[in-house]
Amino acid sequence: MWLFIATEVLLFGGLFLLYSMYRLKNPVEFHKASRELSLFAGTLNTLVLITSSLSVALGIFFFKANKIKQARIFLLATIGFAFVFLIVKAFEWTAKFHHGLYPNSAFLDKQPKGEILYFGLYFMMTGLHAVHVIVGIGALSVVYFWIKGNKLTPERPVWFENAGLYWHLVDIIWIFLFPLFYLIS
Repeated sequence: MWLFIATEVLLFGGLFLLYSMYRLKNPVEFHKASRELSLFAGTLNTLVLITSSLSVALGIFFFKANKIKQARIFLLATIGFAFVFLIVKAFEWTAKFHHGLYPNSAFLDKQPKGEILYFGLYFMMTGLHAVHVIVGIGALSVVYFWIKGNKLTPERPVWFENAGLYWHLVDIIWIFLFPLFYLIS
């Protein structure tokens, strides 16, 4: 699992480096483009993911303590928070599409190069993150049904722990994405 997490860190690390290079070359355009994002939505999603990291950690804690009912409740809460994150992100993306602020749109193509780069990176990086959230929902759901079917026991919680590690990775990636895109000014 740690090797997989390392490869994910390399992937997003490369994207963060790419973002940094383009931002250094286009600081004014990146600043202007960032004002098109909803700080409220970004902050809400940050709080949702931080809370979901707490809920998955509590789920693992209760599972190891053989408190299966509480573990399942916190696991479902984590999955619920993941869906809330995706719903907020869907509203954000819908607003950007409505305003023509998506890659290859006629409106965006008329904007300065830095703004085009900003929104290209925004959609690529937040989209890739959203894919990771969906994968996390799948992994956490499998763990939930394994617990429910007694296929996963507190004596061997490794699958739950690994799903939790993955979920923390998803949260940490967002902790970097949020300031890069929403807090430029």
